[in-house]
Amino acid sequence: MVDLDIAAARPQAPLPTPFYTWALPDGAPWTDFHREHGGYLLRFPGLADFHVSADAKRVTCHPVPGTSDAVVQHLHLNQVLPLALSKQGSLVFHASAVEVDGGAIAFAGVSGRGKSTLAASFAIAGFRFLTDDGLVVEPADRGHVVLPSHPSIRLWEDSEEALIAPGTATAPAVDYTSKARFLAGDRLRFCDERRPLRRVYFLGDGGVPGIAFRQLSGTDAMIEWVRHSFLLDVEEKPRLASHFDQVAKLANEPIHFALDYPRRYEDLARVRAAIVEHARKASG
Repeated sequence: MVDLDIAAARPQAPLPTPFYTWALPDGAPWTDFHREHGGYLLRFPGLADFHVSADAKRVTCHPVPGTSDAVVQHLHLNQVLPLALSKQGSLVFHASAVEVDGGAIAFAGVSGRGKSTLAASFAIAGFRFLTDDGLVVEPADRGHVVLPSHPSIRLWEDSEEALIAPGTATAPAVDYTSKARFLAGDRLRFCDERRPLRRVYFLGDGGVPGIAFRQLSGTDAMIEWVRHSFLLDVEEKPRLASHFDQVAKLANEPIHFALDYPRRYEDLARVRAAIVEHARKASG
C-alpha cells in the first residue's frame, strides 16, 4: 500500500547532485533520485517533486505550477508507485502480463519492444491483462504469482490505430507524452485477481524473419530480470542483496524464454497464437 498526497504547487528549488538519474534517449534527465530526511525525493524536472517516506508507504507530491492532476497521477502510477513498492521489498519489473488458461504470461523488455502492444492485443482477443508495466511478482507455495496492477494500458499512436476500437474509454491526456491511456472494460478485458506465473518471454528487437523462441538458462534469466527491475535505491546494499536473492529464486524456475518476431501489426494475431501454443506445449 502506498498513500499519495498531492500538496500545493511550487517551483522546483535547486538541489545537490542526485545519487542516481534516469535519462531520456536524448540524454536529458527524466528522473533525479535524491535522499532526504531518511526518505527520498524523486524529481521529474519541470513537472513535479515526489517525496517518498523512509518506509515507502507515503508519498507527497509538490507539482510544478501548471502541472495538471492527470500528469501527477500518471507519474505516480507509472514511475513512483513501482519504485515505492520495490523499496517495500516487492519484486517489480518493467513487464506486462496477460492471463492464459488461468495462469499469467509475462512480457519483459526495454521501452519500445512491444510489451504494452502485446498486452493490448491479448486483451482485445479475450485474454485478460493483469498489467501493461510495473509487473509485481510474489513468491508462492509453488513458484510465483503475478498481482494485478492499474486497469489500463498505455499505447503509442500507431498501436492505438492498429488495435483500439473507437469509443474505448480513455484517461485524461497528459502533455509530456504522446501515449494515450486506455481504460479496461468490455473492449479491453482486465483480470483483477492474482495469477500463477507460468511463462516469461523477454522480447527481442524484431530483427528476425519469423517468430523465434529460445529457452534461457537461470543465469541468463537473472541477468534479464535485473536489467528490467524497478529499484528505488540502487546503492542500498541490504536491499540490493535481498533483491538479487529474490530474483535468483525466480530466475531458476524453468519458465523463461527469449522471444523475437517481426514487428508488423498485421502479424499480431499469428504471434499471439504462437505464444499461446508455445506456452501450452511448455506447460504440457
